[in-house]
Amino acid sequence: MRSTKILLSGVTLAAVLAVTLAAPTAAADPVQAGIVVPKVENLRNDFINGMDVSSALALERSGVVFRDAAGAPAGLFEVIADAGVTDVRVRVWNDPFDANGNGYGGGDNDVAAAVEIGTRATAAGLRLLIDFQYSDFWADPAKQQAPKAWESLTTAQRATAAGAFTTDALTQLATAGVDVRMVQVGNETNNGVAGVTDWPGMAQIFSAGSAAVRDVYPDALVAVHFTNPETAGRYAGYAANLATYGVDYDVFASSYYPFWHGSLTNLTAVLSQVASTYNKKVMVAETSWAYTLDDGDGHGNVIDLPSEATQYPVSVQGQATAVRDVIQAVSDVGQAGIGVFYWEPAWLPVGPPANVAANRLLWEEHGSGWASSYAGEYDPDDAGQWYGGSAWDNQALFGHDGVPLESLNVFAYARTGAVAPRAVVSIESVALALTEGQPVALPAAVAVTYNDGTVEHEAVTWSDAADWIVGPGQYEVPGVTASGHAVTASVIVSAANLLDNPGFEAGATSSWTLAGTGATVGAWDDPRSGTRSTHFYSAQPFSFTLTQQVVAPVAGSYRASAAMQGDGDDSQSVATITVSSGTDSAPAPFAMTGWRVWSTPSTEAVTVNAGDPVTVTITVSLPAAAWGTIDDVSLARVLPPGADTAALAAAAADAAAIDRTRYTPQALAALDAARQVAAVVLDATSPTTTLVADAVTLLRGALGALVAVPGPGGGGGTITPTAELALSGMPVSSGLVGITLLLLGAGVAMTVSNRRRSTVQNAT
Repeated sequence: MRSTKILLSGVTLAAVLAVTLAAPTAAADPVQAGIVVPKVENLRNDFINGMDVSSALALERSGVVFRDAAGAPAGLFEVIADAGVTDVRVRVWNDPFDANGNGYGGGDNDVAAAVEIGTRATAAGLRLLIDFQYSDFWADPAKQQAPKAWESLTTAQRATAAGAFTTDALTQLATAGVDVRMVQVGNETNNGVAGVTDWPGMAQIFSAGSAAVRDVYPDALVAVHFTNPETAGRYAGYAANLATYGVDYDVFASSYYPFWHGSLTNLTAVLSQVASTYNKKVMVAETSWAYTLDDGDGHGNVIDLPSEATQYPVSVQGQATAVRDVIQAVSDVGQAGIGVFYWEPAWLPVGPPANVAANRLLWEEHGSGWASSYAGEYDPDDAGQWYGGSAWDNQALFGHDGVPLESLNVFAYARTGAVAPRAVVSIESVALALTEGQPVALPAAVAVTYNDGTVEHEAVTWSDAADWIVGPGQYEVPGVTASGHAVTASVIVSAANLLDNPGFEAGATSSWTLAGTGATVGAWDDPRSGTRSTHFYSAQPFSFTLTQQVVAPVAGSYRASAAMQGDGDDSQSVATITVSSGTDSAPAPFAMTGWRVWSTPSTEAVTVNAGDPVTVTITVSLPAAAWGTIDDVSLARVLPPGADTAALAAAAADAAAIDRTRYTPQALAALDAARQVAAVVLDATSPTTTLVADAVTLLRGALGALVAVPGPGGGGGTITPTAELALSGMPVSSGLVGITLLLLGAGVAMTVSNRRRSTVQNAT
């Protein structure tokens, strides 16, 4: 055990580990903790509790300080070892630097970095998994680029180079005394490795790496690594190819992120099939979950929307539950299920979002961000466009201040179980996506999730402000559950799409006219939304047009948009969307920059008379072997400018500035109801003059009717907003003086309701 102990309810985690590991078969009561973790059944005594901490050195160079549970500075490797972690994983790139020595970022993880991390991990009693990516920067299903030094080599020569590189790197690790338990030969190699994309060639690379491992670390396990277990038959096919081409390996490793990779039941099933069919060990090499949606460093996160993280609560408890469930899924494979690694739990912000300019300097200098600008020379389409900071800080197992979250202890708790007082960990997020004219039907109840995994449905009372939603906009509607929990509904209202079958979900229909070659309307390939798309590919140069014509229901300006992803274009390629009516047309180009990198251009607007035809045309001309999909085509009327909302915004600012301790709860309730209405109207894309005027009157009236709490002498009564703002030092807005509507209690609610009905009727 390490000297730095994480204290939980008077019991050291080290003591918990000592008891459970010394007597793994003895029945033990769950430990008292701040989170609930059901014990994982049938867990191997030697189950690997792993973490990928590849960014650690770059973060330390950038000034990040890791701490223990008490908040004192502490070594990262010692802290995670005390939390029950047994192994660390480190990625290795061949040459993640430009000719001037500037690092590409992502930790700048070359062999030297792996040796340093491995040495520190070994000193802390941790074992090492080396992840050779056989590239100079990120390797994943969308990118398997050869290292710069290998670009001109044949496949056989690349295999020889891979063997030599692996041998040299492992020899350096062995010389440093690093305890290497396992070695990956490739990272998420679904579609290739080292720039080689055919299975005979990929097998040569894998085999060369494997042979090097057997030579330098004969007791180490050799792992191959893939992802997307949710795709039926994928892993069975990969394992069959590995067997067909005689690849020597011990462990079939999978990535599993709950956001993207299907059910845990399926994960267990596909890993079990590989294990039983080919007598291989299996594990999860990467997993994670978000504990917050907040950004820590001014660089956006991979997961940042409630709609992207629905499988578990976004919380420390949800994070622990997610990891515990992955451990259970791997354990359910049986003795072949050997471990789980959490991906980058310590990739923390180098500074807060307010210091993003200073953060950028650190990311560039020390490689502590996702990518530096220097990476653009090697990966211009991805890193060259999206370089910056950590996109993972909200999925760390440490807070932004470097103090471990209690979810860091999930590996230890999985052995014993952990219990805590029952508490709410999340309220269901409500999100509605509507088209203009559809009714806003908010749910009568929402799910309330507790830390013990139970879920209860509670009735919700929604604000009357929902009835003020008129026309397109992005609205937030507050509500409260029966037991008093606040909840918010996100309502996105989009302008009506005039196209029929815009996402091709109905397959090929007469509404779309396809001319040319290489495209299939209504295909199942890579949709952006739904289950279908228009897919295109040809082994020969090809071109096609996809067209739909509709009649404009009203006079106005109309624009078109669509989504496209793919690659293989060149300087002569054409991929555009055009909207036209009569002699007026407006094109917009698509960009084709990679798999599932969606380009979503919108055209300029064309002016159309009511009853005139409007045509949307997608034109594509590409070289041989170019590929991609088209989805979510739209033709919508451009809304006219909305009414001036300056007066409403000023009234809302006045309402937010009052001293709430001075007024009665009834008066504040009336003011809050009016503020909620104002917020909804301000969220509208094109609010009407009547809607804005009614919201201003309502809010000013509620301000004018504020009732002061009784003073020491029993006094009270109304207080004018002018006096309130003067007392608070806030400027007095024009038009505030003289509004003295006395809206009290139920009278205010009735006025809100009447105003709302009147406004909606006038707007429609």
